[in-house]
Amino acid sequence: MQKTVAGTALAGFLAMTMAAAQALTSGSMLNGTLNQNLSSNHAYVGEPVSLSNVSGGGVSGGTLYGYVSSVQKAGQGRPGSIQLHFNRLVTSGSTYTVQTSVTNANVSTKNNTLKEAGGALAGMLVGNAIGKTVFHTGIGGVVGAAGGFLLAKNNRQDVNMPAGSTVQVQVNSVVRRQSHG
Repeated sequence: MQKTVAGTALAGFLAMTMAAAQALTSGSMLNGTLNQNLSSNHAYVGEPVSLSNVSGGGVSGGTLYGYVSSVQKAGQGRPGSIQLHFNRLVTSGSTYTVQTSVTNANVSTKNNTLKEAGGALAGMLVGNAIGKTVFHTGIGGVVGAAGGFLLAKNNRQDVNMPAGSTVQVQVNSVVRRQSHG
């Protein structure tokens, strides 16, 4: 009888230790799926965002809630960017207040090649016309093409994060708010 009680106590202790080892802690890495489309062209600071199917750090199937914390629309010499911040994690059994940092996200930008070629062609046409009419020389097309290409090359594209993209965050701090059942 004494061996059975000791064995049961040891098994209970090991189960609690294993559960604690899998608990959500600072430093935990979580992966989830973005629930909405985001673009640096249209997103705004404070826009609500969420990740579903969150897993990692002892969590499985949770939802992370947060907002767009910073956004920069692309422009001349300025690439588009979006920064996200998540502050609440809801699982089937608990709600946590968290502070996170996004460590990886699937983002896409358009290819700029067509814009660069169009800029070079437009620059060549304008440069050729100005070179021939104002300076009476044929070199204006070459100078205009180079200028048009460089101008288009420096015109950056917006960042897009389509719904369904995988986002990875690191938990910086965590507080368990409540249990629900």
